[in-house]
Amino acid sequence: MDFKSFNVGQKVKLITKKGNFECIVLESPREDILLVKLDSGYNIGIREEDVLDVKILRTKKSEKILEDKNKKVVKSSDKNLPNIALVVTGGTISSRLDSKTGGVKWLTNPEELLSFYPELLKIANVKKIEVPFVKGSENMDSKDWSAVAENVAKFCNDSSIKGIVVTHGTDTLHYSASALAFALKNLNKPVVLTYSQRSSDRASSDARLNLICAAKMAVSDVAEVMLVGHASINDNYCYALSATKVRKMHTSRRDTFRPINTRPLAKVYPDKIEMIREYKVRNNEKVELKNKFSEKVALIKFYPGQNPDVLDYYLEKGYKGIVIEMTGLGHVAVGESRKNWIPKLKKIIKAGVFVCATPQTIYGRLHPLTYSVGRELEGLGIVYLRDMLSETAFVKLSWILGNTVMARDVKKHMLRNYAGEFADYLKEDEFLN
Repeated sequence: MDFKSFNVGQKVKLITKKGNFECIVLESPREDILLVKLDSGYNIGIREEDVLDVKILRTKKSEKILEDKNKKVVKSSDKNLPNIALVVTGGTISSRLDSKTGGVKWLTNPEELLSFYPELLKIANVKKIEVPFVKGSENMDSKDWSAVAENVAKFCNDSSIKGIVVTHGTDTLHYSASALAFALKNLNKPVVLTYSQRSSDRASSDARLNLICAAKMAVSDVAEVMLVGHASINDNYCYALSATKVRKMHTSRRDTFRPINTRPLAKVYPDKIEMIREYKVRNNEKVELKNKFSEKVALIKFYPGQNPDVLDYYLEKGYKGIVIEMTGLGHVAVGESRKNWIPKLKKIIKAGVFVCATPQTIYGRLHPLTYSVGRELEGLGIVYLRDMLSETAFVKLSWILGNTVMARDVKKHMLRNYAGEFADYLKEDEFLN
């Protein structure tokens, strides 16, 4: 059996000594081993001597992937299905195992992702694909947020597109989700960000369920920017989470993203959606793009004994805004401390730097009036952002300062609830659920 005659991504039926398998051919590290992905999502390697016969399969019409000459457009042939757009930015979901090095490498083109998971094409036609860049999300910055927002806005105003799925790395996905939520004004259809913690060709990859559930939400009536991913370590259903109230909570678990200070929007199964709370409904408004962000914004986490001289750096470098993650209900070191922050805070605020506060506890909200230290800090002009997440506050401040009109009254706009960044109190039984 000449394994070289099979193309990576080709669907075949294997007749072997150990049984028959329908599977997709993967790149193999050895010439005498055929590495394949089963319909279950698991990868197996089959020795050459164990293969009795191989049949090339033609996929069903509803699953067939058609490519144009430049391989930029992928479609399902089922005209009865809704059309969605895919925006690919990189991250683990856009990578696969490099059998030669044991690490991962970027997919050659985004169509490879769909070849691993043709089930996606039973939900929607992937009519258009854009790849503004391919990189690890730790390498992204506000210029990248702007580029992604521009691509998404274009599809939002395309009447042939039902919804948009954005694939992204997990490390800074919640930053990008917030950026899209602020940048897309008058959102009219679903914008769904999804990810995987493990590369798409791994047996334990979470990409399959995440992509299917993301597509399910993309054709729903929920006109929100949301993040969709595993709700548990099992492959049973996903959560749809609000873009501005979500955080990566584990380095490697498949259900790493959790709702913070709010409930999920929905439970998303491959075959149904169970809404949990209210949402904005799909509409015919035209999306307005506001995708300018200031790079002169900093996020600082206060810690015991921290020298307030750090604030001088940001003043000298011309920063316009600082978010401080404060302890407790909104505190930093003051009067009785050897590292009193009051003088430096007075200095930078007087110089025109906007300073706001978020809780470093993640859950809960700030209450500056409870203790005298909070009252003193608020009296300096520090704006307390209640239950807003630090990452969301950082992105929002960057967005406001990047807009000339809003930058004239930063406090007013930071305290305005643009994209659900402020929420009501959680009920007692909703904490950590």
